[in-house]
Amino acid sequence: MTTIKLHNTKTRKREDFTPIDDKNVRMYVCGPTVYDRAHLGNARPVIVFDVLNRLLRHVYGDAHVTYVRNFTDVDDKINARAAESGRSIGEITAETTQWFLDDMAAVGALEPDHMPRATAYIPQMVAMIEDLIAKEHAYPAEGHVLFRVRSYKNYGALSGRSVDDMIAGARVEKAPYKEDPMDFVLWKPSDDATPGWDSPWGRGRPGWHIECSAMADELLWKEPLRQDRLSDKAKSAPHVFDIHGGGLDLQFPHHEDEIAQSCCANGTDEMARYWLHNEMLQVEGKKMSKSLGNFFTVRDLLKQDVPGEVIRFVMLSTHYRKPMDWTEKKRDEAEKTLRKWMDLTRDLEPCDPAAFKPDQKLIDALADDLNTHLALTYLNALTAQPQKLLDHARWLGFLSDKSREDDAKARAAYTTSFGSGGSEVLASLASQLDELRQKAMESKDFSQVDAFKAALLDAGAEVRMSKQGVEIMPGPDFDPAKLDVLK
Repeated sequence: MTTIKLHNTKTRKREDFTPIDDKNVRMYVCGPTVYDRAHLGNARPVIVFDVLNRLLRHVYGDAHVTYVRNFTDVDDKINARAAESGRSIGEITAETTQWFLDDMAAVGALEPDHMPRATAYIPQMVAMIEDLIAKEHAYPAEGHVLFRVRSYKNYGALSGRSVDDMIAGARVEKAPYKEDPMDFVLWKPSDDATPGWDSPWGRGRPGWHIECSAMADELLWKEPLRQDRLSDKAKSAPHVFDIHGGGLDLQFPHHEDEIAQSCCANGTDEMARYWLHNEMLQVEGKKMSKSLGNFFTVRDLLKQDVPGEVIRFVMLSTHYRKPMDWTEKKRDEAEKTLRKWMDLTRDLEPCDPAAFKPDQKLIDALADDLNTHLALTYLNALTAQPQKLLDHARWLGFLSDKSREDDAKARAAYTTSFGSGGSEVLASLASQLDELRQKAMESKDFSQVDAFKAALLDAGAEVRMSKQGVEIMPGPDFDPAKLDVLK
């Protein structure tokens, strides 16, 4: 069996992955707070852990892997969005949850086995909080319940910090109801205008961290136990699962708090055996932020005719533990590579995915702490063997049925309208647009460029503008008749 090596944040070492039970491998990854569109950085952990999920299923078998990724659908950001918009919280979270699922499907991510919503697990959170109070790890105060951080001696081990250093190094405001400034909220009161549930401490709602502890325990321990899925091996490590993942920004305080409350509630030394964190995303070498004007969502890119598989390719071209720099150059290179793969495999039929077994070289690359850059290099080396390229690319989330259908539709419209002279027509339009762009750069008036590009997009064309020039390709909804306005 393939040995998977992973960098364990908890030990700060690269380790052989040995599941508690190789017939029941369990992974939990923190998901989004659903109040708006997923930004590009939100897509990185989804893509990273989608690859790990595929690898685990290959090594241990589909039936022996359980992958959970949650939705936070009770949060102050959601409450604020509802107040601003006048829409109900349920309406907002239902809409934004579906947006997230649609956008992550577009970047080639498989859906996890379970996608729990926090609001469906309030009773489990209340029960865990009651248990923590009974064990004196938490205390009620003025309608709140706080976790007593100093009651857990290993607090800070994941992030390598001590409680005293945290207080000394940061301004931590002590609320009047807190025993210690580092104590964090497990439950807080709700007014009439805020979502709330009845509890022993009054009407209120959970703090952020408790949801993942409760849902992970429910779905990766208690639920399998009820279904008699857990073997004696797994039962020998009660309430502990194999892998917990998420972005590096969650390491502290979110994951640190999860560990503290889970270990104290369940009487365990650990919550998960392996902790994996992906690094953050940059745009053209700078942190993505609205103030810098370089903030954009996955949907923004999709609307600009950047295929979801291009986003996936760019993400996987950098190792997950290194900062990922989104650049126009990388996007352009990814588009060209994927277009080449499509051109080579367009007329081939993919094999049955259930019967497909990827080459060991590809598996070895991914088993080496998810070396996705090496995996993409291996795929690129298969261009002389188009059938192998097609099947391996699909296994890794590329050249999907939808992308092949979109390609077929675009080429059909292109051929029907232009015949053999289509490439010359689009090349001429690209030349015109590039000329307009060069003039605009001198005059600083881009109105004609914007109008020309808008007409192309309205016709369903894909416009790729880079320092190297302009390229125009037919998109899946291409309608050449709409190009008449440019003649």
